[in-house]
Amino acid sequence: MYPDEFDYYEAETVAEAVDLLEEHAMAETELLAGGHSLLPAMKTGLSSPDVLIDIGGIEALHGVSVEDDTLVVGAMTRYSEFLDAEVAHEHAPAFAAAVEQVGDRQVRNRGTVGGNLAHADPASDLPGAAVASDVTLVVQGPDGERSVPAEEFFFGMYATDLLPSELVTRVEIPSAAGAVGTYAKKPSPSSGYAMVGVAALIETDGGAVSSARVGASGVMDHGVRLEPVEEALVGEPLEAGTIEAAAGRATEDLDTAMMMDDLQASAEFRAQLLEVYTERALEDAMDRVSAAAAAD
Repeated sequence: MYPDEFDYYEAETVAEAVDLLEEHAMAETELLAGGHSLLPAMKTGLSSPDVLIDIGGIEALHGVSVEDDTLVVGAMTRYSEFLDAEVAHEHAPAFAAAVEQVGDRQVRNRGTVGGNLAHADPASDLPGAAVASDVTLVVQGPDGERSVPAEEFFFGMYATDLLPSELVTRVEIPSAAGAVGTYAKKPSPSSGYAMVGVAALIETDGGAVSSARVGASGVMDHGVRLEPVEEALVGEPLEAGTIEAAAGRATEDLDTAMMMDDLQASAEFRAQLLEVYTERALEDAMDRVSAAAAAD
């Protein structure tokens, strides 16, 4: 199918993109980043914007760097560019583990980190990993910049804290150098999106878990943090018994009546999957910690 007619603008700077968003505030306007979510929606008629603003050429929105113990990722950085940066794996291991499982090579060569988070698809791999990694999204609008923690950024299905004339400019991830990061996913057989995806960021000290952050995608209408799992881990040895007990608490703080329920999986099945894939993510972390200890 062909999309409906639209007006196309190519922004050269963030300020120009914001101005265009303001100028066309009364029209249905979309930002074009990697296009892997927007363009298929336009072709099928699920989205029919009057105005399309292309931000792909804004140089300031690209790149990966470390600044003051924070990994800074430009919103237009493609998944493949992110994965090619060694500092990404060193400082954001859980987030990087999730990015590695986004789509396929073609998707990773075009899709963008900021576009993924701004789109807020509940079945996407990155929202849960963003929550687990304590990500902050920096957005810019007519009133300047503001920072939004990932746990406050996602409101629901395709709904975020972004205002109509704002765009995500960069993603800031506190350095987790020395921590172990993992991501375990049950992919949809039809789309590859996450029926359930669990990201874990684990630090150990003297054989016991000193810090744990665990986030999930695909379960609720937005990425969520699994705090009861974290509480069950901290202070305990990272071993099979601890992991089984912690994974058993994966649904403890979640409203099971509000869980995703669709043709892919019922809410009840997703609750079961969440426990299974939480356990798998933590077992992967255990194996990585053991391998690191054996190598020392």
